[in-house]
Amino acid sequence: MSKRNSQAAKTAARERLRQERERQAKRDKARRQLIVAGSVVAVLAAAGGIGYAVVQANKPGYWESAKDAKLVKPAHATGEDGTTVLVGKSTAKKTLVMYEDPRCPVCASFEQAVGPTVKEDLDAGKYKVQFVGATFLDKGLTGEGSKNALSALGAALNVSPEAFLEYKSALFSKKWHPAETDDKFKDDSYLIEIADTVPALKGNAKFQKDVKDGTFDRWALEESKVFDKDGVEATPTLKMDGKALTDAGGKNAPMTVEEFNTALEAALKG
Repeated sequence: MSKRNSQAAKTAARERLRQERERQAKRDKARRQLIVAGSVVAVLAAAGGIGYAVVQANKPGYWESAKDAKLVKPAHATGEDGTTVLVGKSTAKKTLVMYEDPRCPVCASFEQAVGPTVKEDLDAGKYKVQFVGATFLDKGLTGEGSKNALSALGAALNVSPEAFLEYKSALFSKKWHPAETDDKFKDDSYLIEIADTVPALKGNAKFQKDVKDGTFDRWALEESKVFDKDGVEATPTLKMDGKALTDAGGKNAPMTVEEFNTALEAALKG
């Protein structure tokens, strides 16, 4: 082989090597760009996910937004915002104010033991009863059962005072009242199932729609404010003429018919 041919071969080889290096460099550059782009997308996606989570976390919950919903007052309710729930004969001179939280187990015990006596007294015109609904257990135990049940009570009151009383009694009954840690009243279907034990509410399409639609959710929030404003610290609490009706110990609500009647008679005379 001549020197000329040998030199040409070497030159050609070097040129092929140079071209191959350029192509490899271009491939490496493209790969780096893809990696960087992928990393940016991943970061943006992560940031977007975090941002979405933050937005979701900062969104008001349903009951928080219900504060701004249209206020619908139940029929048979009076007072500002319809938060005065008064039942009984208009001729009765005295009013027994009852503060109760639907999830409260002690309220359930009171209603089961003393509720029938209160109903008899109402029918006899001995006094009227003003019901004040509380929802503080939702905050203390977490959940929404107290608010949801109070809203359903508003739907029952919208039907009639009698339906309201019967439904309240059913909610607090031994059969239907859940343990305070069981937020069962949050389920509309359960509230409607209980309502079907009340003749005026059984199969009542309007009542059921109001429960499902949350017609009286805003009202329930307004009603619970009365409890807060009155400075009551526990449920059940009973008052007449601004004075608490208590058991013999003087601190708690009377939990037996005997204790209730003793405290009531003293209050009626006062």
